[in-house]
Amino acid sequence: MKMKGLLIAMALLLGAFAAQAQADEWKEMDEYHSIMAATFHPAEEGDLKPVMTRSGELVQKAQAWKKSTFPTQFDKPDIKKSLALLTKESKALDKMVKKGKSEEAVKQAIFALHDRFHEIMEKCHH
Repeated sequence: MKMKGLLIAMALLLGAFAAQAQADEWKEMDEYHSIMAATFHPAEEGDLKPVMTRSGELVQKAQAWKKSTFPTQFDKPDIKKSLALLTKESKALDKMVKKGKSEEAVKQAIFALHDRFHEIMEKCHH
């Protein structure tokens, strides 16, 4: 009986590692994350220049991510819905930047976009 339980635990652990490996290999997610980090973290410190100059990249990477082949375990309606919202919100942020909206409005938008990104990450890792 103990051996059966051990085998089940090992199978579950291997499945979790395989799921994490697939997530780690979702290059479009990693590419979006790279731009998000490069724009959000400076914004946290009050530097909005990166988001002002790279908002278009957020749109491009969001669109590429949305159109990408989803790893099997993430091919779920709730993840797709959140990713569609991320794409829409990335476009809205870019539009704000191009229209010269206030720094406060841009800051709020990048913070909200960061929250949306983490919502997707949570759904992918749980």
